[in-house]
Amino acid sequence: MGVRQIASAVPTTATRARSVLAAAWSCGVTTDVGQDDLIGAHRVREDGTVRIGPPPDSVLAAAVLCSPHGRPTALLEFADAAPVPVRDRVRSRLFLSGELVPDGEDLVLRPARAVLQTRTERLGIPLGELAAASPDPLALAEPRLLTHLADAHPEAVEQLTRLIAPDSLHGVVRVQPLAVDRHGLTLRLERTRGQADVRIPFHSPADDLTALTERMHCLLASAQAVTRRRR
Repeated sequence: MGVRQIASAVPTTATRARSVLAAAWSCGVTTDVGQDDLIGAHRVREDGTVRIGPPPDSVLAAAVLCSPHGRPTALLEFADAAPVPVRDRVRSRLFLSGELVPDGEDLVLRPARAVLQTRTERLGIPLGELAAASPDPLALAEPRLLTHLADAHPEAVEQLTRLIAPDSLHGVVRVQPLAVDRHGLTLRLERTRGQADVRIPFHSPADDLTALTERMHCLLASAQAVTRRRR
């Protein structure tokens, strides 16, 4: 099952892709020579440009030596994994393909294609939109925010399920916070067999941590009101 959205306000595909880029610490690189998994070897500039410093003993370094003018074509893969332990932990994968061009000691990707793949869809991203987009303002803070919510406030996570239609909770054995962005919070509903994701929207975008705290308090207050009505 995919993500059930209670409201339509969601990040654009380009914003989601830029968020994956901003938060990723590693990337997979596939060239004609072979495949590498590089950790801490890439940087992303504000305009979305991806720069890679290929380790001397890497397959990527060999690809540079073997390619004409030291410009290998490559497929870069960035995985977006949920910070909280859940089934099917990889939420999406971003694929960028193109030519890697030497710039000093780095290689700079000249993208020809960008694709964001989720559990339910594969979305092509116009390169102009990707370059113009910015990461979600909560992207870098998301891992510690969700980990804190899951570890320190499990009762709040349970309370938030009051905002979900009761029939969607049938058979649910565990609920975990899966994702958060400026527009809302997504919960993973795990059943004995299978799972579903439900998105709970904020009443307005949260562009910083102060605003996020207020939006979460509003959601909890709404959940408490639902609890009182059902008694």
